[in-house]
Amino acid sequence: MLTPTGPIQIRPGEAGRLIVLLPYTPERVAKIKTVVGRRWHPKEKYWTVPHTNGVLAHLLALFAGEPVEVEPSLRPVTAPDNREPPPELVAPNRKLLDQMRQAMRTRHYSYRTEKTYIGWMKRFIFFHGKHHQEEMGEAEIGQFLSSLARDSKVSASTQNQALNALLFLYRAVLHKEIGYVNGVVRAKRPRRLPVVLTRQEVRLILGQLQGLDWIMAMLLYGAGLRLMECLRLRVKDIDFSCGEIRVRSGKGDKDRVTMLPSAVIEPLRRHLEQVKQQYEADVRSGSAGVPLPYALGRKSPNAAKAWGWYWVVPASKLSVDRSSGATWRYPLHESVLQKAVKEAVQKAGLSKPATCHTLRHSFASHLLEDGYDIRTVQELLGHKDVSTTMIYTHVLNKGGRGVASPADRL
Repeated sequence: MLTPTGPIQIRPGEAGRLIVLLPYTPERVAKIKTVVGRRWHPKEKYWTVPHTNGVLAHLLALFAGEPVEVEPSLRPVTAPDNREPPPELVAPNRKLLDQMRQAMRTRHYSYRTEKTYIGWMKRFIFFHGKHHQEEMGEAEIGQFLSSLARDSKVSASTQNQALNALLFLYRAVLHKEIGYVNGVVRAKRPRRLPVVLTRQEVRLILGQLQGLDWIMAMLLYGAGLRLMECLRLRVKDIDFSCGEIRVRSGKGDKDRVTMLPSAVIEPLRRHLEQVKQQYEADVRSGSAGVPLPYALGRKSPNAAKAWGWYWVVPASKLSVDRSSGATWRYPLHESVLQKAVKEAVQKAGLSKPATCHTLRHSFASHLLEDGYDIRTVQELLGHKDVSTTMIYTHVLNKGGRGVASPADRL
């Protein structure tokens, strides 16, 4: 690894990129990560950034006050009037990104929403040639949304997501009211039926899973949990005596109660005994514990190290929070279960494109097949509107209306 004592070096690279030799410090790495399109090359131990208009000036501004060596042959690409464009036109400036994040965190938006909205903001600004966002309005938003539908062929939900992100940017961050966006080419909203497994297919998939993967898949199917709801369960959310699971801050930041499948109780008890050993080791090591929601960390500083707040499915390694520098134990990454379920579907020889979420779909459909009231199923799934739950009636054998095919009477 490069030592933090040497100067920062910038030199031409290949494929229209600049090489940035950056002696390591956490502050320097945080700065280089604000450059759009940056890339770390672990083998060569350097960063590269796109050699676009103003990027060299942007880098020099980022590392102002530090020793920076620029190769003499390197000449920045200048604007037509021979003036270097300001850094905020090279990429969304750091201040705007911080304002966007702060506005979403104040409103308790999820981390995934925060990441998605910032991504749409960057795409919007780059789509319009890095013009300053203050100079754009309804017309530019309409052009961007139309391009998504016409050129990128995105779905209606993706287009609406981009619109919501841009409305949030202008209204909550820039404090600029956006009126009706005219002339938008709207993406068509197809009506899709969810993929649902039969009970035998669920058994085949579960039969290919073992240990923690089996427990998590059983919770998805047996309790109707979403993937992230399962991974973010805390020890205190499992009520063995009542056979219940309390889902905290689910989709839409809503809590609900669902059942704890009897078949998973004993395996889950044994799993938590092993998890408690890891928890005790974390306490002895002096780690900060687990991250807590909202301001609970300030109100109850010791809660982060309490057994009740520990993850049911913790990650195997401790991680450092870049914003606070604290060492936390985060929940298991979702890709672990996604990969396990994908392999299980392949080994089971199923042709259906089943995923983790398919187990939740199957949970709802099988409850309706068993004759449970649709309102009950709605509550267990945490749907805001019963019309969302009603889609599962269309995948039942009798179409949800109890109508028998005339072909069955021949």
